[in-house]
Amino acid sequence: MELLVKQIEIQGRLFQYKESGDSHGTAIVALHSLGNSSETWNQVAAALGEDYRFIALDQRGHGGSVRTDTYSFEEMCEDLLLFVNALKLDRFILVGHSMGGTVSYLFSQQYSSRLEKLIVVDTPPPFPDEPREIPPEPEQELPFDWKVVQSLFRQLNKPNPDWWKKLPTISTPTLIIGGGSSNIPQDKLQEVSEMIPDCIFTTIDGAGHHVHQDNLSEFISIMKGFLG
Repeated sequence: MELLVKQIEIQGRLFQYKESGDSHGTAIVALHSLGNSSETWNQVAAALGEDYRFIALDQRGHGGSVRTDTYSFEEMCEDLLLFVNALKLDRFILVGHSMGGTVSYLFSQQYSSRLEKLIVVDTPPPFPDEPREIPPEPEQELPFDWKVVQSLFRQLNKPNPDWWKKLPTISTPTLIIGGGSSNIPQDKLQEVSEMIPDCIFTTIDGAGHHVHQDNLSEFISIMKGFLG
């Protein structure tokens, strides 16, 4: 299954994304985790490409997309809206992992009518917890903008309580997939699933935080079962 690297300019900012599959099929838009890129979805795209139009976005500050002066979950949510509008996707399936999962919660709280289904991989919205120390910038060159880490860690340390309060407003059929041996508290994923009206929570035992890379076959099986 050929994976095409594409670029699109949105309001003067360049975003890179990968696309594969049936151009007339139902669109799946996938968002990656912090410090990664659309590349983390390559195997998922290959597994689903015959049945869907699979689109994986490099979020701002990552991969081949624009580096900006500021970064936040809210700005990434706005980027997603502008991106799907530019591609003329009226309704689509949204899949988000970790950082991309948080962006997906925010998007679905505001634009549920745009989504056919929502899949979040191993993350709850940020919640009050032990403060995270912002790590020093590594000396080696990185494939993403280090300012993203600094900015998002500040948000993780002072999360907006509305991100949890608005979970019951998500009207989209939702699937949360947890990694059994992940460092993410699985009880928090369960809590989220109980707040979203139409939500299924499942854990892939033995997978870590990078669930779709740790156990691709079971991930795809669960995803296909949910998508029908």
